[in-house]
Amino acid sequence: MPFSSLSKELETRAEQGLLRRRRTLDTPQSPHITVDGKPYLAFCSNDYLGLANHPQLIAALQQGAQQWGVGAGAAHLVSGHFEPHHRLEHQLAAFVGKPAALLFSTGYMANLGVVQGLVGKGDTVFADKLNHASLNDAMLLSRAETKRYRHGDMAQLAQLLAQTQSGRKLVITDAVFSMDGDIAPLREMLALCEQHDAWLYVDDAHGFGVLGERGCGSLSHFGIASQRIVYMATLGKAAGVSGAFVAAEQVVVDTLVNHAHSYVYTTATPPALSVALSQSLELIGQGEALRVHLKQLVEQLRDGLSGLPWQLMPSDTAIQPLLIGDNLQALKLSESLRERGIWVAAIRPPTVPQGTARLRITLSAAHSAVDVNQLVGALHELAC
Repeated sequence: MPFSSLSKELETRAEQGLLRRRRTLDTPQSPHITVDGKPYLAFCSNDYLGLANHPQLIAALQQGAQQWGVGAGAAHLVSGHFEPHHRLEHQLAAFVGKPAALLFSTGYMANLGVVQGLVGKGDTVFADKLNHASLNDAMLLSRAETKRYRHGDMAQLAQLLAQTQSGRKLVITDAVFSMDGDIAPLREMLALCEQHDAWLYVDDAHGFGVLGERGCGSLSHFGIASQRIVYMATLGKAAGVSGAFVAAEQVVVDTLVNHAHSYVYTTATPPALSVALSQSLELIGQGEALRVHLKQLVEQLRDGLSGLPWQLMPSDTAIQPLLIGDNLQALKLSESLRERGIWVAAIRPPTVPQGTARLRITLSAAHSAVDVNQLVGALHELAC
């Protein structure tokens, strides 16, 4: 039976400390959750502003479902494009300072659709080696030539761009790197794209809602704008709901409507989600106090974890990775925290490079200073 080979592969992964399992939440998303019947203080959600269980978003979703039902029933290009979708796209474009926007069901689908829709054979994609898996899959799907540069190495990116003389050129990057928490040098990247006539595709999944003026994202954080930037952000992290959007020049959006397979050939998201997201966008824009509190928690955590035998990687964002190195040691530390009622995910290869297994600590504006102190204390106890 072919199942025997699958079983052996899973056994090998388990021996290497790489086997993945799901855990079931019995409560809404929050810093204080119940998992498999046990209460935990959680530091592994991307709900950066604490909006996933916000009463205004719950009310908006209920109202949206009452008015628009619970399913779109068709693809956007057939009969699944509803007024709430259309309104939200205009709101999102205005929020990030772009002429047009397009909704996708997830950030993964957005990345697949954009890269595949804009480049193909004869073109070249330039990618940071630590980009998210969805960007890696997208560039392979596009069938364009791919050139990867060392993480954040603008000199190597410049060299690769200069060596490419034909076809469309598309530079793709995370804005905030999801496993390291550092921010791409977008200003320098844009300058290189202008110099070498390339597009810059920015995946701002972990910056939208958190960085920049009014939470407008990483482009606002750096104070940059350009027609050659194609911008993507997810709506299930800081926005607290679900989905993603791409914002760009109208001609780019029109191209994606016609050529992005992950947009064209899939059922639209429920219009009720767009009603909730319109409300979320208001809360993000008014959420400066949440962002200030989140920044204070980041500083508190970094100060509290100094002196530990594990390296806290350099990051000013809500993603604070504690580098352990060995897969099994990272799992053991995560389990020891869990025994103390604290849930922090252990991240291992292939999500991160070999030898860089880590605890990925993520903070939310819904956390309190007391919550952070509890985590800091537990880690110091385990370091002894």
